[in-house]
Amino acid sequence: MDLVFIKQLTVETTIGAYDWEKTIKQTLLLDIEMAWDNTAPAEHDDLTKALDYATVSQRLTTWLSEQEIELIETVAERVAAILLDEFAITWLRLTVHKPDAVSNAAGVGVTIERGVKV
Repeated sequence: MDLVFIKQLTVETTIGAYDWEKTIKQTLLLDIEMAWDNTAPAEHDDLTKALDYATVSQRLTTWLSEQEIELIETVAERVAAILLDEFAITWLRLTVHKPDAVSNAAGVGVTIERGVKV
């Protein structure tokens, strides 16, 4: 199984369960690993056969910028659904980081795996 990854995709969104959080944009960082067979893209040196990480990044950045979500767990599930539904990947591991959510920690987050490893 080959992996295509995006590390620390930085997005601004309305995220949080507290009233004050619902009035501001906050930063989330996404680490994404996606199963993808890189044999054909590498053999033909052809972007059209590859998983286009720029398109993936833009899709998620745009979508998250328009959302108002309370939980990072919800963000993780919805982002995973978008990736599995729209990009023909079979498996992914996604970590959603919320920096500075706890005053004495660099951040908090969740990691999920969805799909089937082939």
